[in-house]
Amino acid sequence: MEQDKIEIIYEDEYCIVVNKPNNVLIHQSHYARNIKDPTLIDLLEQQFNQRFYPVHRLDRKTSGILLFSKQKENVSVFQELFTSDNIEKKYWGIVRGFSAPNGKIDSPVKNPDTKTYKDALTYFETLSSIQLDIPVHPYPQSRYSLIELTPKTGRMHQLRIHLNKISHPLVGDYKYGDRFHNRMYENEFDCHNLFLHAIQLSFTHPFTKEDLTLKASLNQNWKLIFERFGWVTNSTLS
Repeated sequence: MEQDKIEIIYEDEYCIVVNKPNNVLIHQSHYARNIKDPTLIDLLEQQFNQRFYPVHRLDRKTSGILLFSKQKENVSVFQELFTSDNIEKKYWGIVRGFSAPNGKIDSPVKNPDTKTYKDALTYFETLSSIQLDIPVHPYPQSRYSLIELTPKTGRMHQLRIHLNKISHPLVGDYKYGDRFHNRMYENEFDCHNLFLHAIQLSFTHPFTKEDLTLKASLNQNWKLIFERFGWVTNSTLS
């Protein structure tokens, strides 16, 4: 698989923060054991000739900001930011329909290993919306919203499940989404990826004590949709 160089958002002697592309595994896992493409760890090792250690995770289909420790022994120090709720994660998604101006979703999410439900909490804010004169079954038009998501827990597929729960599934989600809208984006816009992007991390660096707010730029699919829909944002798009 041909891959461009991974975009580096931030780097110091303790960590590196990168912009993960869509459809790239962070590392090999039981859930994606049939996928043989290089992982993000593989790609970074090729790029830097150095091993990095992921602090948190993103789904394979999700793009965006991801934090790695440079030293294995420091992984737990960075992970403490997440377990103690001292880091804020923001995601952008494009969803079906006109979502509410803001709200919270607190439906429990099923753990795939234990099959038990765990508490999960996501806050959201709608940033933009649009109605298109493009029919999508069963309606003569189609509606979409740009939504900012702030998860307070980190369950597997939490955001995808939560948005499906409020009937605003993510575009490009073939597990929890709407196949008719997914197909329209493929046919009309040649967009085949999940529209879920981890756009921002905010935290105090555990070693340097610097307050950091780091953003991951949007990929070409996102830029195409923003241009077609006339959506503007003050976030970094380049």
